[in-house]
Amino acid sequence: MSKNVSDQLVEMLVQAGVKRVYAITGDSLNPVNDAIRRDGRLEWIHVRHEESAAYAASMDAELNGIGCCMGSSGPGHVHLINGLYDANRSGNPVIAIASTCATHKFGTHWFQETNPFLLFQDCSKYVYVANTPKQFTTMMQRAIQTAINEKGVAVLGLPGDVAGADLEEVPTATQTFLAKPVVRPSDSELDKLSAVLNDAKNKKIALYCGHGCQYAVKEVEQLAETLKAPIVASFRGKIFFDRTDSPYIAGMNGLLGHRSGYDACAKADVLVMLGTDFPYAEFLPKKNTIIQIDERPDIIGRRAKVDYGFAGDVKDTITALLPKLTPRTDDSFLKDIHKEYLDLEKSLDDYTKKKTEENQIDPEYAAKLLDKYAANDAIFTVDTGMNVVWAARFIKGTGKRYLTGSFNHGSMANALPMAIGAAASSKGRQVVAMCGDGGLSMLLGDLATLMQYQYPVKIFVFNNRSLAMVKLEMEVSGYLDWQTNMVNPPFDKLADLMNIKGYEVRKTEDLEATVKAAFEHDGPTLVNIYTNRDTLAMPPHITFEQMKGFATNIIKKIGQGDFAEAKGSITNSMKHIKDVF
Repeated sequence: MSKNVSDQLVEMLVQAGVKRVYAITGDSLNPVNDAIRRDGRLEWIHVRHEESAAYAASMDAELNGIGCCMGSSGPGHVHLINGLYDANRSGNPVIAIASTCATHKFGTHWFQETNPFLLFQDCSKYVYVANTPKQFTTMMQRAIQTAINEKGVAVLGLPGDVAGADLEEVPTATQTFLAKPVVRPSDSELDKLSAVLNDAKNKKIALYCGHGCQYAVKEVEQLAETLKAPIVASFRGKIFFDRTDSPYIAGMNGLLGHRSGYDACAKADVLVMLGTDFPYAEFLPKKNTIIQIDERPDIIGRRAKVDYGFAGDVKDTITALLPKLTPRTDDSFLKDIHKEYLDLEKSLDDYTKKKTEENQIDPEYAAKLLDKYAANDAIFTVDTGMNVVWAARFIKGTGKRYLTGSFNHGSMANALPMAIGAAASSKGRQVVAMCGDGGLSMLLGDLATLMQYQYPVKIFVFNNRSLAMVKLEMEVSGYLDWQTNMVNPPFDKLADLMNIKGYEVRKTEDLEATVKAAFEHDGPTLVNIYTNRDTLAMPPHITFEQMKGFATNIIKKIGQGDFAEAKGSITNSMKHIKDVF
């Protein structure tokens, strides 16, 4: 049999390092499906929704360097978009194949016709449609090169007739080139950088570390020791640095973070930002000297008033910088900040020791138990919403754990499909999905993917029967929290129907034994935890506008005669103020 375009697609994916394809087959994608079946080297993961396919492929890429998802004509590949946005914003190399109608039907409003070139422009680094077999090979090679080297999504539109057509030779390369250059500032730039860090008047130095430090933890800690600098982490960077045995950690900065993390940034004479694109400029200092080092020079200075910007990989840059630095001896700033962090951590434990009413389990306690019983090298995926607060505060690093979520894109429903991608690509590692009831409901159908493959994912549903983060946002802004409450199905019983071991927990005293049992179960589990919907996150400060919002919300409810809700809002407001002060 002569080789067709789909055969060449499989060959190029395998050569690039792709191991799995997440997809739902159909119509124009069938030639690719057939080629994968005949070749046998790629695993086809049959998800139930293409959005899940994109999220799973993104997680595969985040853990292993490259991922692949596919969608059939029209609605099939349109469903990929949200997960691809997330992958692209997270810097995950994902190849997305958007199969489409036959080329001779273009421009006729054909059944399920779309224009992939326009559709995927804003969520990819590369997108083209291969209209001929000759175009395909060159475009495919370019797509793979772009995804890997620019760290993002590459989409190739593939008409069904082209996918099944005989392959034509082209004069360009068909293999992938995995360049691994050393990337650091020039010698003169390193001299300038070291001069600032060696300057005696800069007595207090802090490091602010993001996801770009993942492969440079040892080097960052060497830099912290040399400069006697506390390490502040972004949310994406926290899991690499917040080990309980680390003498450098100062916690996170930002709304989800610690006062110690904010203080370290604010009080430092020099703040060194390493591999972070932290978006919330209001938490970064305005008058201090700021140095930013990132392998992407185009992002330098877009989040903060940067005084010195250098392009470089964090590991390569620190390795070249360390010999130029004079080790410091005064560690008082580091010790003060670290002590502040430890005191705050101790106070957070108070939120995990309370007995509560039935169906009102404190989510802080649940998160603390997950941290206690999860494996030393567990992979955590976290839904957007209140769950990110509990993960930020209570899930700790060990040097081997990994934690991720839709931290850049902020989408609901990411934890389950990310867990599928983690389980499919990292067999042997424990995968823990911290799901909200809103997020799980949105892509509930992909519990069937776990049923089909029996991936031993441990799902913990923080079931507060509401869109709790939105509810809090509305209350703080003075709006009535309308349409935020939810009537949920019994998630544990749905899990049981899908051959996933289901547990229900309504009482605090039953939670620890259930969490332990879920982790010990040999197979997928779902623990449906009835948590307190009125539990509040603890921001580092409270503003007059927030106080005004609370009061406005209460007055509106009293005016509508909703006294029970007004009473609840008063209780929440007082708890919020007490937490802050």
